[in-house]
Amino acid sequence: MTTSVEVSDLRGSPARHRKEARVAFVFRSAALVSILISVLIVGSLAVEALAFVVDVDWSKVWGEDAIGWFPRRNVFGILTLVSATLIVTAIAMVVALPLGLAAAIYLSEYASPRVRKILKPALEILAGIPSVVLGFFALRFLAPQVVGRVFADAAPANLAAAGIGVGILAIPLVASISEDGLGAVPDSLREASAGLGARKLTTTTRVVLPAALSGLIAAFIVAVSRAIGETMVVFIAGGAADSALQNFNPIEPGLTMTAAMASVASGTDNVAGEGPAFQSLFFVGILLFAVTLILNVLANKVVNKYRQEY
Repeated sequence: MTTSVEVSDLRGSPARHRKEARVAFVFRSAALVSILISVLIVGSLAVEALAFVVDVDWSKVWGEDAIGWFPRRNVFGILTLVSATLIVTAIAMVVALPLGLAAAIYLSEYASPRVRKILKPALEILAGIPSVVLGFFALRFLAPQVVGRVFADAAPANLAAAGIGVGILAIPLVASISEDGLGAVPDSLREASAGLGARKLTTTTRVVLPAALSGLIAAFIVAVSRAIGETMVVFIAGGAADSALQNFNPIEPGLTMTAAMASVASGTDNVAGEGPAFQSLFFVGILLFAVTLILNVLANKVVNKYRQEY
């Protein structure tokens, strides 16, 4: 005997549909709240940044009078902050990219499972070190014992020490993302290379690394974003409290964009609450947001361009 099945029989119980609708509503609400928070953050930055742009004397932001960053004197030489940020980021990448990539290659291609179980958590522990602790390490050890020994005339706290500290902070990030990219390369490519007689080093450099190029580029861009956005290490080890002259020398003190924001946000008797000095906090913040957004957009485009699906 054949039993006919109606469409209504396949729809499930109304109670289950109501439950799924409630779950979907919760997830949708969470997504909308995250978007709302992002819009509010950008909006709060934009309003005060616009007030700064309208009220400030631009000759003291970008011109002959912009000799440095002195918010209490209404001198807002943005090039001072940008140059220091670029110096710290460049030094950090010189430290983080080779070490992080080398660690990722070793963990992915050379380490035994036993060694990998030990080294992988060790890298994660390094990633969990608070940046304020690393800032004091850069100030008390890297500045005098590393930079000071190489450059005898280096300042007690300087951009080079801050850059090295930020680089150490970025090593686990580079290693983790790079290892994920290397691990995504199928073993068939390694086996084909080995079958042709290639050595392990040749297989790694000529086959695996080019195949994982999109992941490696993503690791580089994310590390740059992390270095640009780091605050406590450069605030502590950079050597500039709340003001700085325009400086392109990495062994001298300097003030990055994030450190300047932290200085203004902490407030003094002359810099707090209102006026161009306080509004400069939001102006620098919106610039930092724009730089980070551009880097993320470039990262997506580059990754999509060089991504290979197997």
